[in-house]
Amino acid sequence: MIDLRRILVPTDFSPYSEVALTYAAAFAEKFHADLYLLHVVQDLALFVPDLVGAAPPLLPTLEQLTTPVREAFERIIAEHHLQHLAIRPEVREGTPVAEIVRLAREQEIDLIVMGTHGHTGLAHVLLGSVAEKVVRQAPCPVLTVHHPEHEFVRP
Repeated sequence: MIDLRRILVPTDFSPYSEVALTYAAAFAEKFHADLYLLHVVQDLALFVPDLVGAAPPLLPTLEQLTTPVREAFERIIAEHHLQHLAIRPEVREGTPVAEIVRLAREQEIDLIVMGTHGHTGLAHVLLGSVAEKVVRQAPCPVLTVHHPEHEFVRP
């Protein structure tokens, strides 16, 4: 029998992530599972290496980056009416794939539910796919959800 106790939803707060959250919340409710929400703040030095040099960096502190993320978590919890679930918000700094897989291992996550942006062709080659990399590296099953999702019809 499948027993989901801990479900992870990585989010970038896009519509794709919100669709994944809808699925994850349904699983969490059905299995009475803890729902981990993860947002990864990426190291800005990777994208703008010129900002890091001899002079003190003008980059925002991790606290300045995480405060709006925590507020966004509160917003989506309220908008999706998830207050009745055991929500575990996590903000980490690093690369999304590494941090998603790390949290999944640390918390012994049973299922990762994540949205996919659906890049194809050259965009997929250039940008890669976080979901695809997570599927390959995750220590647990990964459910990827496309937007717009398949609508399930209840009888």
